[in-house]
Amino acid sequence: MDAKTRHGLRLGALLLVIVLAACTHGPAIDWQHPSRNHDSRVQFIVVHATEIDFPTSLRVLTQGDVSSHYLVDRDGHIYGLVPEHQRAWHAGPSYWQGTTPLNPSSIGIEIVSVPLGMPEGTQLPFPDLQIRAVERLIADIAERHQVRPDRIVGHGEIQPTGRTDPGRLFPWQQLAESGLVPAPDSATVDKFSRLFAAGLPSVQWAQDKLSEHGYRVPCSGVLDDDTTHVLEVFQGRYRQAQVNGYPDLETMAILAALTTPDGTRLSDGHGHWRPFTANRPAHPHCHQD
Repeated sequence: MDAKTRHGLRLGALLLVIVLAACTHGPAIDWQHPSRNHDSRVQFIVVHATEIDFPTSLRVLTQGDVSSHYLVDRDGHIYGLVPEHQRAWHAGPSYWQGTTPLNPSSIGIEIVSVPLGMPEGTQLPFPDLQIRAVERLIADIAERHQVRPDRIVGHGEIQPTGRTDPGRLFPWQQLAESGLVPAPDSATVDKFSRLFAAGLPSVQWAQDKLSEHGYRVPCSGVLDDDTTHVLEVFQGRYRQAQVNGYPDLETMAILAALTTPDGTRLSDGHGHWRPFTANRPAHPHCHQD
């Protein structure tokens, strides 16, 4: 190869580099000085129940107009459907602790709640294998993204007027004993039960406390449909034996405990409990349109 040919090859290679550089999209960015002031986009974990069997759930979540990051079958098999850095369409017009909507800042976990071949909406207990898989998945996500325990919620809690899942059969107490979510302190609940025995607080009080806990609830001062829906979801998590949407003594005592300093506790997963206080953002006591 003569000198002229070598020169031509070098010139061609240089032109190719220039062309490739010109095709690079976006500006040149220097990443040598990253800021330490950041956290994960994932601030919430939302637990759903599909209310349909596995084949239908998988088809809807992959080919329909909704999606979720994970789907957990009744045998404990976990399917990843949407990468965590992407936004899944699982929460809709949602609200929790002043944040709305939640799709951009949450991970959605769908749990198959209907056995294969059974009708839509069938309500049966969740299998132990499935719940153990859900616990491991939640623990992993929460640890990696540093999600606060009070931001691990059910679909019904963030969208109470249209949803109730994962429902009163989902074992929230088991997740509390594993140290994943907080629970009301039983002694504090007993204290408020004795206090309220002489007379229950007003509906307005309940609306304020439900909002303080995290729900979007109206400031109507009356037991309207929206407030009843919120109370049903609240009872479906904290008083599962009786879900009636009514602000009775036990419901009000639990609500008071959850919104009182040292009235909420968190387990270490080994039977020891400590007080848990959520640093909730400031927002109105209840919602006024």
